[in-house]
Amino acid sequence: MAIARFARQAKRPHGFCLKMTAVAVLGLCFIFVWSMFSSTSSSVVSQRESFDDIAEPVSTNTKPSNSGTQSKKKQVENHESSKEDKRVKVESDLDRKDDKRVNGSVALVVEEEHKYGKKDEKEVAKEKREKGKKLPQGVAKKNDEPKQSEAEDSQKEKEELEEEEVLDGEDGIDIDGEDNGDKEGDSDLAESVDQESEEKLEDGGGESRNRGRKRKIKGPLFDPKAHYIWKLCNTRSKHNYMPCIDIESGTTKLQSYRHTERSCPRASLMCLVPLPHDGYGTPVRWPESKLKILHKNVAHPKLAAFVKKHSWVVESGEYLTFPQNQSEFKGGVLHYVESIEEMVPDIEWGKNIRLVLDIGCTDSSFSASLLDKEVLALSLGLKDDLVDVAQVALERGFPAVVSPLGTRRLPFPSTAFDAIHCGGCGLSWYSNGGKLLLEMNRILRPGGYFILSTKHESIEEEEAMSRLTASICWNILAHKTEEVSEVGVKIYQKPESNGIYELRRKKNPPLCKENENPDAAWHVPIKTCLHTIPSAIEQHGTEWPEEWPKRLDTYPDWLNDKERVIEDTKHWKAIVDKSYLTGVGIDWSNIRNVMDMKAIYGGFAAALSQQKVWVMNVVPVHAPDTLPFIYERGLVGVYHDWCESFGTYPRSYDLLHADHLFSRLKNRCNKPVSIVVEMDRILRPGGWTIIRDKVEILDPLEGILRSLHWEIRMTYAQDKEGIICAQKHLWRP
Repeated sequence: MAIARFARQAKRPHGFCLKMTAVAVLGLCFIFVWSMFSSTSSSVVSQRESFDDIAEPVSTNTKPSNSGTQSKKKQVENHESSKEDKRVKVESDLDRKDDKRVNGSVALVVEEEHKYGKKDEKEVAKEKREKGKKLPQGVAKKNDEPKQSEAEDSQKEKEELEEEEVLDGEDGIDIDGEDNGDKEGDSDLAESVDQESEEKLEDGGGESRNRGRKRKIKGPLFDPKAHYIWKLCNTRSKHNYMPCIDIESGTTKLQSYRHTERSCPRASLMCLVPLPHDGYGTPVRWPESKLKILHKNVAHPKLAAFVKKHSWVVESGEYLTFPQNQSEFKGGVLHYVESIEEMVPDIEWGKNIRLVLDIGCTDSSFSASLLDKEVLALSLGLKDDLVDVAQVALERGFPAVVSPLGTRRLPFPSTAFDAIHCGGCGLSWYSNGGKLLLEMNRILRPGGYFILSTKHESIEEEEAMSRLTASICWNILAHKTEEVSEVGVKIYQKPESNGIYELRRKKNPPLCKENENPDAAWHVPIKTCLHTIPSAIEQHGTEWPEEWPKRLDTYPDWLNDKERVIEDTKHWKAIVDKSYLTGVGIDWSNIRNVMDMKAIYGGFAAALSQQKVWVMNVVPVHAPDTLPFIYERGLVGVYHDWCESFGTYPRSYDLLHADHLFSRLKNRCNKPVSIVVEMDRILRPGGWTIIRDKVEILDPLEGILRSLHWEIRMTYAQDKEGIICAQKHLWRP
């Protein structure tokens, strides 16, 4: 009625004024109501983003004026919580489906009881922007990995955003066996050095290779209530399965079952690789293994055909033998090695030349002959069928690693090797803009040597190679065709300074940009550019190292905190001498191939330098980049992410050493148990593992090892730190 009366009055004189007044009043009312709702909404969003009081109950003395806001806030939280519960359930179901999908095998694990809080979209976007801004040069972007399903991508992204902060205050213990008790200087320097190095790198303005704001997640690494039922992997590669190298889907024939690039399965490996169908025998001990190995331990369909075509490997009963006077190089490998020294007298094997990368691994007799000269030659098994010879090299006790060489960098730092050898490896170095040779240029030390030996090289190939080496300023020191071996040998040298690059008429390939990190190697594409020669005193590779063995204990000028490195070296020498060699029950006469799964400065490998072993130093990609210094010491190693499978054959190593590895991987891997499965894959039956970590991790880990039927030979704990020494046996499900 009032509205009708107001309408009639509006039709009278001066009605227009009344209309305008009414419109103004209604407008003010609308603005007031809108501002109230806007204020309430922004208040809810602000409190949701802060995460400061999500779990706090509403106080009983809350003012009535705020009751509406608190009520709405609670409704929003309940809605968000409901959405998150559904999301967690879906993700858990996806994980279970992934478990069932792994090669038709499954390890049954009790579902984790703890759930982690999630971040809203705005906070996730904000942290992603901050993380993107802070990404240092050395972080390897994995944008060239195979695409995954949307659910798996979302899960991986959220887990990366929820990675824990660097653990602090992890002081280990020095354990000398059950009877030895405490010794002088028992603090675990390796762990404290690792921690201090990470903190320093994180504060150093972009030097850490995987830095960013991380959120620590509470909860155990391994579920103590989990129960494991193991099954064998059902793969076409069978007992030689390498998860990130072998193709295990589709209808691809066995003859071409290798990936052209490293590509890991979506689901973590949760099955056990079977033993060879003819059984597995105890490997021949070193040094006898240089001359013969058990054929059944390395059996493969392609290997039998390979043996028939090459005279330097002979099948003799149950063994494969390697006659000393036979080699891929006619006249013998010793003649071949000595002729290289004669061609370039500056090459002194075992003195200024300590580390050699042997591309292709066709004839491991080259590694054997150099080993007698105190040269550590790391064989690189490629992705083709000749990679099976890498397994032969490992069985013989020679260093080898398997990695495709295509479009991605090899897992080595820059300026790592004193020399690179390619003996009939059959690679087209000049194809695709010379990418492969540019990668060799990256990892070769300034002034280092590239030794290429080929047969029947065509004129076109020779001209293409000459143009490419000239474009990157490699100087050819010698070119000779051996009359005895009928092999053409060329020896190139990488320049020692940048001045020669400026003298090129054509700047192709161009110099790399200053922000291109030459040490970034994990899943990083090969750059079609030349990295400049290190010249600053704080850069590694500026000077040639001391002759071996002085370089093992010589610390270059570019190394910071030399005192810490010296203490780390003393620390591991004490542990190895007082504990590992005598106190844990290991028969070191059966140990040849050793892996340090989380190397820091190479102190563990240096402590074993007088033993008849070689050590693969693995620097995890999330840890401080200490691998250049490891190479500077004359030791070998690789970058690796332990959330993936390692590039080697099953049953490759005699001993695995893991010092606080698991506590550092707490929030990186979807299934931390898969790391133990990978250890079971690469460790030989009868092999050993030494694991040092927190007791809260070692307790459930011991149960996992027992479920694999490993024999726990020793456990020891002091305060919150402990050690497990276990031995793998022949058991398979």
